[in-house]
Amino acid sequence: MNNEAARASALDYIAANEKRLSAFNEKIWSYAEPAWREYKSAAEYVALLRAEGFEVEAGSGGMPTAFAATWRQGNGGPVLASFSEYDAVPGNSQQVVPYEAPREGLHPYAAGHTDPHSMLGTAALTAILGAKAAMQAQGIPGTLKLFGEPAEKVCGSKPIHAAKGYYDGLDAAVVWHPWPYNTVTSETHFGAYWSAVISFESPEPEKWIDPTLVPIEGAHAQARCPGALDAMCLMYTTTKYTKEAMFPHAGSWTLNEFVLGDGGATSDNLPPRFSQIQYSWRSSSLGIQEQIWRVLANNAKHVASMTGCKAYVRWVTKTRVGVPNQAMTDLTWKNLQAVGAPVYGEDAKEFGREMQRNLGVEPMPDPFIATVSELMPPEVFESRLRAGLPSWQKHLSADDYVEFCWHAPTVRLLAGRPRLRPPSSGHTYPNWAYTALSGLPSAIDPGMFVAAKTMALTLVDLATQPETLAKAQAEFRERTGGGVGGPGWVGPLLPADFDAPVDLRWPEYVTTARGEEWCIPTPHCGTGAGEAL
Repeated sequence: MNNEAARASALDYIAANEKRLSAFNEKIWSYAEPAWREYKSAAEYVALLRAEGFEVEAGSGGMPTAFAATWRQGNGGPVLASFSEYDAVPGNSQQVVPYEAPREGLHPYAAGHTDPHSMLGTAALTAILGAKAAMQAQGIPGTLKLFGEPAEKVCGSKPIHAAKGYYDGLDAAVVWHPWPYNTVTSETHFGAYWSAVISFESPEPEKWIDPTLVPIEGAHAQARCPGALDAMCLMYTTTKYTKEAMFPHAGSWTLNEFVLGDGGATSDNLPPRFSQIQYSWRSSSLGIQEQIWRVLANNAKHVASMTGCKAYVRWVTKTRVGVPNQAMTDLTWKNLQAVGAPVYGEDAKEFGREMQRNLGVEPMPDPFIATVSELMPPEVFESRLRAGLPSWQKHLSADDYVEFCWHAPTVRLLAGRPRLRPPSSGHTYPNWAYTALSGLPSAIDPGMFVAAKTMALTLVDLATQPETLAKAQAEFRERTGGGVGGPGWVGPLLPADFDAPVDLRWPEYVTTARGEEWCIPTPHCGTGAGEAL
């Protein structure tokens, strides 16, 4: 098999299709659909992949906005995979409007792409299509898989796909993420992310007191059962108190919460019957994750007992931790060097300068930080990560790409997306300045296509160089204690019959008698909060 000819074919395909795929990215960005609600985005991917000759299972794993796309050529050959993401982040609609008032009709609390996953998904799609074109042109046997992964912001779909066997039989996975650097992750990979929704229900509030003790007719004169809203508030407060005792502050672990449900009693003298609060926690090991959960579960049981409620848990996700693969890192770094760093044109730079002007910063000839236009060797990136970590900590933060790492040798590429250069040390731009750049093709396309080309070349190398793939797989077996099913392997943490939590009250766009709205009613005075106090 002619490796060089195949590599050239992949790059030629991407160059010929840049405009089309850039427009695809803009479309996904404009949909800005949040976790588990990416209906339009998933449909666009499914339609495009089917038109490109892929077999596509829409709604894979019981997730309405997921998909699994497969393309095969010939008999044998490796099975190579990547994934696309396309969810946006609730509460970020204003952040995608640069230096202007929010657009008319744009809800201030709707969703926007922050990472952006529109860019992430399109680059992976482009890489798979480029590798397919190369394999077709050169008659290379093998299988390419692209997984559509919704709800990445709650690390939702990949643990489900893994638990249901979708990653079984993969030979290697090539994934990436937008970043302020252009490099490849080496030894320090991401850690675990677990998330659970705690529900409180007040099934028998009438048994809270003995009504005969109050010789007054009428329920509103009696003490009511505290109910589910009080339970949720106590859960929130109690967890804030006990957070200090969950684990030592070392290890860079985090715990966040989000209120989903409501009591539904509209301030009448009736006990709210139902409430929900979601907890999500990240840490560097599964043991720490278990420790945090023990405290959360204990809190829920106690506050339920105090408020006349019953507590329930609905798991959203449980991820494992990342597994390095130096052979894959070396291969991808070689290809990133061959492609080169992103180059940003005058249109993107002027956009950045205009934001600086409107933020009271003297506009700069190059308004972006230097690292987005440079290549950073993996060992340099690794040393920067390790500089702030204790020696015992092997993982940092969390991301659900780690699920692939336990099924096949996996590499995580990082490629640039622009960030404004601060005028001085310690200066911080508002978040919208970073997010706004994700909607400008001239700012996003350079890094997006650097990632796509690098991944496509890596896929081609894995398909045409059996010795390279064999080296990566040998390292995979060594690092996972024997490979899939081996004594040191960590299997999926969710059960195979796990039901995706798509029925929960996640933020979404809705249609009402009042028109199209975000899940929060469209504001009509000021910011929608009412009169300032």
